[in-house]
Amino acid sequence: MFAAEAKARDRPGTLEDVPLLLSPGQGSQSAGMLTPWLDLPDARPTVERWSDRTGLDLIGLGTSASADEVRATEVAQPLLTVVALLSGRALLGGAAPDAVCGHSIGELSALALAGVMTDDDAVALAAGRGALMAEAAAVRPTTMAAVLGGTVDEDDLAAAGLEVATVNVPGQVVVGGPVEALDAWTPPAGARVRRLDVAGAFHTSAMAPAVDGFTALVEQTAATDAVCDVVANGDGAVLRDGRELMRRLVGQLTRPVRFDLCLQSLSASEHGSGATEAVELAPAGVLAGMAKRALPGVPVTALRTPADLPVHA
Repeated sequence: MFAAEAKARDRPGTLEDVPLLLSPGQGSQSAGMLTPWLDLPDARPTVERWSDRTGLDLIGLGTSASADEVRATEVAQPLLTVVALLSGRALLGGAAPDAVCGHSIGELSALALAGVMTDDDAVALAAGRGALMAEAAAVRPTTMAAVLGGTVDEDDLAAAGLEVATVNVPGQVVVGGPVEALDAWTPPAGARVRRLDVAGAFHTSAMAPAVDGFTALVEQTAATDAVCDVVANGDGAVLRDGRELMRRLVGQLTRPVRFDLCLQSLSASEHGSGATEAVELAPAGVLAGMAKRALPGVPVTALRTPADLPVHA
């Protein structure tokens, strides 16, 4: 166990000088993203232990694998969880966060940092989730596209054989479904459509083959109530019930990520108006930009490398 993880579990609750944490999702990964974090105290032996647990060479994949190798779902998801946990533990230094919110796979590291599960279990679940989703994506060719602008009508999407996969902010929607359905789809007026380089239509019914296997993994994982508020992906609900949060991880596979609702909850809550700072954990970038728009007056930091850590971290 990371020393900081043990301290956080011994000191539940919300502290005044610790941040709201945002944990990024798939698509944030890059080749070599683990390299700078391995210089942190205890990091290398911790990641070696996680490699043993998952059967993946996480150090090799996170330091020397190509961008194409790191993009693979079964690799990207555990690596993103590892990097988020290392950066989060280094930032918190044993404190509990003010609140946490993860985007898709980012919910696993967010729940670990909130004390719902151990870091070891979060990495193991991420590896299992990634493998199961990769298998589901291989059943039928599916894909996703970002729709920027315009108004996406869910009934029109359904008629075209497509589904909403993610709503990040108003006017920024990701749709997914069979490749041929997306090829034939007529986007709404005024919208720009950008195909995403993904293995399949995540957060849609295309991931149904992964549900039973992931349910079994989640049910085998010990869970406790969160030590801070957790803003849940599916509807922006603010929760602390550990088993409910774990149950929602399964539903997340086939249902849209509603990050827009998460940001609404944060902007309307004490965390949006009173948080000392919001920090997107490594490998950061995308969520920080959204948070700056949604949380005016709250300093937002993107934690990309250990050089971005505050002096006290």
